[in-house]
Amino acid sequence: MSTKQVLWSAAQAASATGGQAHGDWRAEGVSIDSRTLAPGDLFVALKGPNHDGHDHVTAALGGHAAAAMVERAPVHNNRAAPLLIVPDSLDGLYALAGAARARCSARIIAVTGSVGKTGSKELLAHALATAGRVSLSAGNLNNYIGAPLSLARLPADATYGVFELGMNQPGEIAPLSRLARPHVVLITNVEAVHTEFFDSLDAVAEAKAEIFAGLEPDAVAVLNRDNKYFDYLAARAKDGGATRIIAFGRHDKAEARLLDWSPDQDGGLVEADICATRCSYRLALSGEHWALNSVAVLATAMAAGAPLTEAANALAAQPALPGRGARHRLAIAGGEFDLIDESYNASPVAVRAAIAGLRSFQPGPGGRRIAVLGDMLELGTDAAEQHAALAGALEDAGIDLVFTVGALMAHLFDALPSQRRNSRAETSGDILPALRDALRPGDVVLIKGSLGINMRPLVDAFTRDEG
Repeated sequence: MSTKQVLWSAAQAASATGGQAHGDWRAEGVSIDSRTLAPGDLFVALKGPNHDGHDHVTAALGGHAAAAMVERAPVHNNRAAPLLIVPDSLDGLYALAGAARARCSARIIAVTGSVGKTGSKELLAHALATAGRVSLSAGNLNNYIGAPLSLARLPADATYGVFELGMNQPGEIAPLSRLARPHVVLITNVEAVHTEFFDSLDAVAEAKAEIFAGLEPDAVAVLNRDNKYFDYLAARAKDGGATRIIAFGRHDKAEARLLDWSPDQDGGLVEADICATRCSYRLALSGEHWALNSVAVLATAMAAGAPLTEAANALAAQPALPGRGARHRLAIAGGEFDLIDESYNASPVAVRAAIAGLRSFQPGPGGRRIAVLGDMLELGTDAAEQHAALAGALEDAGIDLVFTVGALMAHLFDALPSQRRNSRAETSGDILPALRDALRPGDVVLIKGSLGINMRPLVDAFTRDEG
């Protein structure tokens, strides 16, 4: 017998969606993927351009789903099968999300930004867990499907809800903000990401400001004082009803201020002033950008009502996420080398931050700093120039060897001095033999690229035998 909490009864889900429940079932979770659902989940059969979840209802129920939300019953349906029949499954998911939000008294925090939002969300969950039960978006479920799915999983007795809201085109965040109705909003930054879909960086800032569309009364906005869009975002937050703006950064006018970052092989030590309280704490994450994000996280946690000391101490327990800075020490003939996994995504600002982090990582005796960089996608017409411009950052950081993957990164390869070039290839698989041949004990290897260029297999090739 499961000991998990019932999230939705058949009657509650039917009331929330206006659907017809078949059977007296109880769901402990909500899923949209029959391959990964947990026993006891309510399976929501969504229709997409390339698939229809209704084709997988039988498999979901066979995998011990509590019930399935469907627009039509399976063709050979047993009338006793547990179902929730609704006119539209996506609308039904949104209705569940809205009902979950309405019945819960949790403090709701919404996080967005061009880079750093997923990691900041995870840090924030650790910080808030010291003061109560936290429900958060899983992974990067932040779009028009992921955000309502995460909200539909919000337990009625949660103390905090932390939800990541993302976009790659204008108009996507505002409806998600209205659904989440946040008490506190954190915007990590506004940078040149997804610029293929925007006329200018100003348009990116405008799209991020949509997060203020659904603010609860007396809401707080935590904004990056070092970012050039601080004043614009602060004004938009006030227009949206925010009654307090907390600025974070290195800026001398920041209320939550990073005073010092001392990196080491295990992360680093942060010295900060968080809203007039001086504190020191450890991070298991590498790079000054994570130190800045941690300052933003603590300011957000305080705004949500969590005690600062406990929240700061909890940050040391958050490891880097796979694809977002996870570090591995791996065996090689004659010794070991270190691999930094940044394979999940890439943009100019994120790659520069990763390069700066690589600079602070000390190689072993005889080792070198090696960057393996894949294409940064969705940059628009000046993508070639933005790739080539990374050469200066690599030079300034003293990176010893560079490997590139993809047609766009070839422009960077050509811009580098010959002594820093090793190999370039069209795919991560094609670069693997050259990288294996070049490695030696003591090396530190950074692997980073956009998700679409598929750098993850490089990481897997080295880590599959780890441990």
